[in-house]
Amino acid sequence: QVQLVESGGGLVQAEGSLRLSCAASGRTFRNYAMGWFRQAPGKEREFVSAIRWSGGSPNYADSVKGRFTISRDNAKNTVYLQMNRLKPEDTAVYYCAAGVASYDYWGQGTQVAVSS
Repeated sequence: QVQLVESGGGLVQAEGSLRLSCAASGRTFRNYAMGWFRQAPGKEREFVSAIRWSGGSPNYADSVKGRFTISRDNAKNTVYLQMNRLKPEDTAVYYCAAGVASYDYWGQGTQVAVSS
């Protein structure tokens, strides 16, 4: 079992920045790929970014490419999402997830609100 706790959300003006963190506990963190997803009001949850257990091969949704950066620190059991040049359409609840072949573990989410 893996427990995930997100933090770092908040209210920010457009073009501002936030850094989300996801702290993991439980089973060996370094074995898992980690992902960030988001869900805006009235919309389905969507993929944002993911990173392999080694820290390599990060990938991003087209909508955030060039603005968001995912990273992980296996020594701290933490994955980060640095979000720059935020837009109002980035407003959502952001969730981190962990898994091997699929995302089996999810956090409770952290709210990000971007004002225009």
